[in-house]
Amino acid sequence: MRHTRQEVIERAIREFKRLDRLVAKLSDEEWGRRVPRPETKDPWTVKDALAHITYFRADVIRSMRKQARPVELRRGLTETGENHLIYLRWRKRPPQEVLARHRQVQKDLLAALRATSEEWFSGKERRAEWPFDVDGHSAYHRVNDIEQALQRPPE
Repeated sequence: MRHTRQEVIERAIREFKRLDRLVAKLSDEEWGRRVPRPETKDPWTVKDALAHITYFRADVIRSMRKQARPVELRRGLTETGENHLIYLRWRKRPPQEVLARHRQVQKDLLAALRATSEEWFSGKERRAEWPFDVDGHSAYHRVNDIEQALQRPPE
């Protein structure tokens, strides 16, 4: 499947609005709710899940701009190791800082999508969900982590 800039931008906006509407007015208690995760993984809260989503949306920007990955992520980390590094980097920050970062990354992402050549979007056949971190990754964690945590009664 070949994509267009407009289609990818529309997907990015649609998912951002869904996610932002969900997290915009959370209480401190809701930000701190644990999301369903295996015991072998870091104990994410709603805030940690948003930080994770935001990190990978920002990574799309880096990729579009053909920037190198951060040094610590070029050392052959597994997916779990990379997620752990993101968790450690963001877990002690207040929810409002994570929310502000989420919103800033959206602005930066839209600017990057608009500035990137059409060739980046349509230059070759790709999977329907490409680029996954623009919307699919976010939707997955929104539904399976954040919405699940917020639907459960407080602990």
